[in-house]
Amino acid sequence: MEATLQALGQILLRAVPTFLLVIFLHFYLKSVFFKPFRKLLQQRYEASEGARKVAEQSLERAAAKAAEYEAALRRAKSEVYEAQGRMHQQLQEQQESELRAARKQAEAAVARARADLAKDVEMAKDGLARESELLAQQIADSILRRSAA
Repeated sequence: MEATLQALGQILLRAVPTFLLVIFLHFYLKSVFFKPFRKLLQQRYEASEGARKVAEQSLERAAAKAAEYEAALRRAKSEVYEAQGRMHQQLQEQQESELRAARKQAEAAVARARADLAKDVEMAKDGLARESELLAQQIADSILRRSAA
């Protein structure tokens, strides 16, 4: 058993430089490779996180601008609709006034035509009355001439 322990001691004695070399390599790589690498990763993360935050802010600004444009568009549409409504109202009032004027003219023309027709009727009655008197006179004269002859 002593030989086994002695062999084990020699193996451990030969393993000590390897163990020290591994520990030295660990600390060397940690300080030379992993610290700068971790620092670089942290910088990249901050840069990408910053870019993401900038992108979010940009999206928020874009959304705010879009909302402003939509509000402005709604206001412009409402102004256009109001202007169209006013123009429609003015056009309707103008058409109504023109219609009233046309009705007055038509009523005046009808009144003139009725007056002219009434004059024509009176003149025709007067003419017929004169002609009927003339005819009556001629008939009476013709009858009297026959009875006298």
